[in-house]
Amino acid sequence: MSDQPLPNYYVTIHDMPTEERPRERLEHYGAEALSTTELMAILLRTGSQGENVLTLATRLLVEFGGLGGLVRAGFSELSAVRGVGKAKAAQLKAGLEIGRRLLITAPDERPQITSPADAADLLMLEMGHLEQEHLRVLLLDTKNRVLASPTIYKGNVNTNVIRVAELFREAIRHNSTALIVAHNHPSGDASPSPEDVRVTRQIVEAGKLLDIEVLDHLVIGRGCYVSLKEQGLGFG
Repeated sequence: MSDQPLPNYYVTIHDMPTEERPRERLEHYGAEALSTTELMAILLRTGSQGENVLTLATRLLVEFGGLGGLVRAGFSELSAVRGVGKAKAAQLKAGLEIGRRLLITAPDERPQITSPADAADLLMLEMGHLEQEHLRVLLLDTKNRVLASPTIYKGNVNTNVIRVAELFREAIRHNSTALIVAHNHPSGDASPSPEDVRVTRQIVEAGKLLDIEVLDHLVIGRGCYVSLKEQGLGFG
């Protein structure tokens, strides 16, 4: 048998130096000091045959395009991945769902939107890699804290498809006083189109009638965004 050391992906967590293990690092330095991979490794608990848990966590993040992709992935899709199975898929989906519910149910922990960048930071990771157009709204309270972020439309977002009443229905249901509209360009280019500007103008005018302020419309690309409000397009 060879005396050569095994590659890193064969090394188990217990073979690692204590100070490098995710659970011990969390205990000593706090969860905020851990990478996303390390946090996922703690949720997964164990690796698979021939692959330690950190390598498995890294592979999942790569295969699904980050946390946003894992959130969107169905249970059966996730559990079918080599080395995951139903138990690990359930652990991951439960952990991600707890995070989502925290934003909705804990008012003091809800993110507050103070700039277009704040809104983009919440949405870009998930929306920047979608393969078709989605239109979402960030529903805000009187302090511009996020109440919810529902998806209103999937597919081609244009004036022929959008019914403005549908867009504001969720805002009324959540007693939202303001909202931010966001949609993605699957091409990755966030440059607003003339159609984007026309849609924005319609939404802003409807918001005035309903006394719900439309603070912005973001167009999201891959790793970038454009604020139509900052560009003076469709507002004023």
